[in-house]
Amino acid sequence: MHDVAAAAGVSVKTVSNVVNDYPHIRPATREKVQRAIDELGYRMNLSARNLRQGRTGIIGLALPELSLPYFAELADSVIRAAEDRGLVVLIEQTSADRQHELDVLTSERRQLTDGLIFSPLELGPDDADALKVPYPIVVLGERIFGGDWDHVTMNNVDGARAATQHLIDRGRRRIAVIGAHAGEAMGSAALRVLGYQTALAANGIPFDPDLVIEGGLWHRATGADCVERVIASGVEFDAVFGLNDALALGAMHALHAHRIDVPGTVAVVGFDDIEDAAYASPTLTTISPGREQIAATAIDVLMARIAGDTEPFRRVIADFSLIERESTAP
Repeated sequence: MHDVAAAAGVSVKTVSNVVNDYPHIRPATREKVQRAIDELGYRMNLSARNLRQGRTGIIGLALPELSLPYFAELADSVIRAAEDRGLVVLIEQTSADRQHELDVLTSERRQLTDGLIFSPLELGPDDADALKVPYPIVVLGERIFGGDWDHVTMNNVDGARAATQHLIDRGRRRIAVIGAHAGEAMGSAALRVLGYQTALAANGIPFDPDLVIEGGLWHRATGADCVERVIASGVEFDAVFGLNDALALGAMHALHAHRIDVPGTVAVVGFDDIEDAAYASPTLTTISPGREQIAATAIDVLMARIAGDTEPFRRVIADFSLIERESTAP
């Protein structure tokens, strides 16, 4: 920095103001300093700057399971958004285990990070006190609402309602919903089933509990098993709403195995718009929940808290859209 100052004929403080993008600098001075920076190949020592500011430049991202395509693609979106803002992401997998989720919040690794983006699957409202941590945190998902933390999530109810309405608009009346979680009062499964029920009611279609098929973790194998069970039960259905794309893709595999035409006999819709959805056969109609918006918003909110923002805690619901593809073609 002293070399740049000497080459530009300015003070070291002026060089510091330029590289830190201080706004009140004359354009001619900024240009002169930037030219010296380019000629000398100067690069800011980010480690030294972060140490002075009491920061590491690293944020944590704790996700349930990277083998689930949605979370893998979400991690990719977060990493790219962080890189655009000069941050590094430390990823931790909790394996959808309650104790692992609690351990992430108190881990010594938190000393390495300036803040945490956290997506719990097993914690619930009774665990709200665990999220009262002494560092910036942004919570994703639907497990815990209304606490003293920032929350970025997707519109599960309206997205599921739109997916179900799309099937109804295609003339389907016996819509099986797969991947439900019995007894769940809060969470993506409960909210998406609520959206499904809302669409049925709005169209005067009776709710049939036999068409709500329970499943565990939302993998392709779970979706295939759900369809196998509904076929074996003899319950008539003309559409399948997979509560995520992996379930829907597994459902289509099982339907193909039984030589049931998709979408002719059974239409299929998913939720999440993972990359595989666009390359399935047939391609999968799905709800895009605003993954890029979720990632960018979570990063920006976390950065603001790291910088000392004391505004009231935010709850941001991302926009969604219906992506129509071949699995529901008329």
